[in-house]
Amino acid sequence: MNKRIGIIGASGYSGEQLVRLLLDHPRVELAAVTSRQHAGKTLESVFRKFAGHPKSGAMRFSEPDARGLARNVDAIFLALPHGAAAEYAGPLLDAGCVVIDLSADFRLKSAQVYREFYGHDHPAPGLLEKSVYGLPEIRREEIRKARLIASPGCYPTSILLPLIPLLKNGLIRHSSVIADALSGVSGAGRKAETDYLFCECHESARPYSVPKHRHLSEIEEQLSLAAGAPVAIQFTPHLVPMNRGILTTLYLEPAAKLTHEAVAACYHDHFAREPFVRLLAGDNLPDTKHVIGTNFIEIAWRLDPRTGRLVVMSALDNLIKGAGGQAVQSMNLVCGFPETAGLVG
Repeated sequence: MNKRIGIIGASGYSGEQLVRLLLDHPRVELAAVTSRQHAGKTLESVFRKFAGHPKSGAMRFSEPDARGLARNVDAIFLALPHGAAAEYAGPLLDAGCVVIDLSADFRLKSAQVYREFYGHDHPAPGLLEKSVYGLPEIRREEIRKARLIASPGCYPTSILLPLIPLLKNGLIRHSSVIADALSGVSGAGRKAETDYLFCECHESARPYSVPKHRHLSEIEEQLSLAAGAPVAIQFTPHLVPMNRGILTTLYLEPAAKLTHEAVAACYHDHFAREPFVRLLAGDNLPDTKHVIGTNFIEIAWRLDPRTGRLVVMSALDNLIKGAGGQAVQSMNLVCGFPETAGLVG
């Protein structure tokens, strides 16, 4: 039986990706899309790319009424900025709806850490302990039973998936992790700000939010859980002149003498049966052009004999594996669908 699904905040970049994925999903009916800005307009008039789609019909954007929506859907995605998502989660959960939040509102367990990194009190601190961090490759069984899923964003996914297996296996020192990440401009969301205008971004690359990007909080929390000890990393994000994609490079210190084969065995043990993880062999290295438009993450690694460091690289699409696609992956788990439903083919 198909599930009825809604999206609150369907007009942003992540919301648009969710619309595309859910319209083509074989096991769901996209029953509601909301947007204060576009309320009353048809889906086709806002996103012309969906014109003529057999499932879009006369669908219109509505105002985001949480309780009204909950009566008509089985699960709902919150594709809203941080701080805005939390006000909807409580009423939706109270009404019996499964909530998959793409913002950062429920990714942390500490309201104090949230305030430190986001600059304001958490709007619904009582829900933090009820949320499950929605990284399917790491928390699959917890996600299956969850009612509130905090779906990770692009930077955390690009760092956590390559790092967690190494930490769990004790292959690297957790005290000396350095992460450099390059993001396409869509990672900033669909908003009109000077920094993201074409003339400001084109032919330009720049770091930002140094040394304390807000997503560092959830990255360090999840790495600390994996390591069984507090982990602090050096993280520098960069904005680069492309529409979408994330490329991350990690510089790591081995805990002991390490071989390429040991790293390969570690990753194989963790990811060999994962449908959306590509472990690259031979001379291949991650490349955003090979993951754009997909829910895949590519991972490769090299040992540098000169410095003694392990260099690990990853690439993913920030709007799919780093946002909408990963959220649909979690929805599939909760609903009992094949994990790849609507995400391959």
